[in-house]
Amino acid sequence: MAALTFHIRDFDGPLELLLALVQAHKMDLHDIPILELIDQYTAVVAEAQQAEPEIASSFLAMAAQLVEMKSRLLLPRSREAQQLGQELAGRLIEYDRCRRLAGQLRSRARGVMVYTRPPAVPERDTRYPLRHAAQTLADCWRAMAGRAKPQPLRQEVFEPIVAAPFVSVESRVVHVLRTLTAGRADHLDQLFSRKEPISATVATFLAVLELVRAGRVEIAPDGGLKVRRGRLPRLPQPQTEEQDGTN
Repeated sequence: MAALTFHIRDFDGPLELLLALVQAHKMDLHDIPILELIDQYTAVVAEAQQAEPEIASSFLAMAAQLVEMKSRLLLPRSREAQQLGQELAGRLIEYDRCRRLAGQLRSRARGVMVYTRPPAVPERDTRYPLRHAAQTLADCWRAMAGRAKPQPLRQEVFEPIVAAPFVSVESRVVHVLRTLTAGRADHLDQLFSRKEPISATVATFLAVLELVRAGRVEIAPDGGLKVRRGRLPRLPQPQTEEQDGTN
């Protein structure tokens, strides 16, 4: 068999060189004589290393792996060696498929004009526009670092809650009926106002529910309100400690 000469620089990696050896000696990828392929690869790399001392480390690393695989293959009934040989054959089959697909894509791309331009860079100012006092920034940093001292609860924080006026549901029932009867409102949104306290809003909402449940008010799908004649709804009275049996 005539000796084949390969230049390492002509190959992108050790797998391409192994595949070239397989094709040059007309080996079957699904039944590769591993020992013969290893001998051919190590011989090519050794010869190339003498001519080109700066040979790529990937080729030398593959040569070392193949020499180790050969030493295992020489052992009788080495399952590990057989597995390594199957893995090498699988890698070569996969690499051959990728090469064929790349060749097909390359042939299709020939003669096709492709125009590209650099991506547009968005013009925006990434600087933080606000300015803060140094003490404010220091306090924020301490809070983030978990070093902030717990602030005592102040009375003015609870004053809006404690001092809020109490609005009963009964009073809002009468208010809603009077408003609707007088024609001052014909839609659900008109019964609520942002100027009123939260307690009044909640009481109005509960009053509307009681009126709907009693059949005195009907709400249309679009929020329109219609008043029906009847008795006022009977609201449940709050139980005292003596009534609910608690001491």
